[in-house]
Amino acid sequence: MALKRLISSLLCAGVLFSILTCQTLALSTSATASILMDVDSGRVLYEQNADKKMLIASTTKIMTALVAVENGTLSDVVTIKSSHMAEGSSMYLKAGEQLTLETLLYGLLLCSGNDAAVAIADHVGGGVDHFVEMMNEKAQELGMSNSSFANPNGLDDEKHYSTARDMAKLAAAAVENETLVRLFSTRSVTIGGRTMTNHNKLLGLVEGCIGLKTGYTRAAGRTLVSCAQRNGQRLVAVTLQDGNDWLDHAAMLDYGFSAYPAKTFLTRGETVRQVPVEGSDGISVPLLAAEDFAWPLAEGEQVETRWEVADSLVAPLTAGQVAGQVVFLLNGEEIGSVELLCGEDVAVTLPEPMTLLQRLLNLLQD
Repeated sequence: MALKRLISSLLCAGVLFSILTCQTLALSTSATASILMDVDSGRVLYEQNADKKMLIASTTKIMTALVAVENGTLSDVVTIKSSHMAEGSSMYLKAGEQLTLETLLYGLLLCSGNDAAVAIADHVGGGVDHFVEMMNEKAQELGMSNSSFANPNGLDDEKHYSTARDMAKLAAAAVENETLVRLFSTRSVTIGGRTMTNHNKLLGLVEGCIGLKTGYTRAAGRTLVSCAQRNGQRLVAVTLQDGNDWLDHAAMLDYGFSAYPAKTFLTRGETVRQVPVEGSDGISVPLLAAEDFAWPLAEGEQVETRWEVADSLVAPLTAGQVAGQVVFLLNGEEIGSVELLCGEDVAVTLPEPMTLLQRLLNLLQD
């Protein structure tokens, strides 16, 4: 009996190992559309129907929050109107009460308040219609070419849609804003007697999760946009119309971090070369990387570099002056470049007076 139990345990372990291995080698989700993207490089690590135009429900509020933070002031006091009331999820605003824009943003992102979305849009945009125009302008600025916004809360509308790819672009822009990251990652907050709790279960389930937004309507199904950070690398996951979104996001993010860890090739300010300077009496100038460069790589992938810098430079030079660049390539395709800057000033070195006189005499004798 003990032997049978041992064999059974080994078989179960083998099956589990096979399942985990298959998941790592061939990621899949229950979503109609999905994508996994590295934030800093923009590299797509997994996608399925990523350009399919779909309803996005309350994940819309990522755009609402981004436009509000970029164009409003958190300490602004907003007087709630009866026209701010909306169907669906709510932070239960009451006409006449006064709340700061920051409080409304908590209500927007933690409670998914449709009423908060309308109040924010009315205040920041000077009217909901104008705010929606601002949302669409921001979408174009971010390259969300397959998106259209008709309202600030995500209620179903034939003119309100996006794609998994476009929502990943939006999320990548949103997590660059420190205020939004603070709001997205807040699990619970009490302001003025109102306690608001974040609907995003991933904050407690996924290592390094910094939030973003959930969404649901009957027509859109479950929608979810998430971001996690580990070892300095940030990944964004998007699923649209996914009944198993919590587990799918956990699996997608784990897959991305394990299969495509980011490798740092340059760090801002790092000295990468010493280049001789003509007209400077033998001085060499250090060349510094103008910015960081990292790229997520699968096992076996190799990044090549192409240095575009002269063998020597000519004085005078100024610290911070562009002196060339290094180009990074993967499979022969350019994936990025970093400018190289002079690390210090280099003045022209004039010959000593006697040396100059001797040169003149030599010329006359010749």
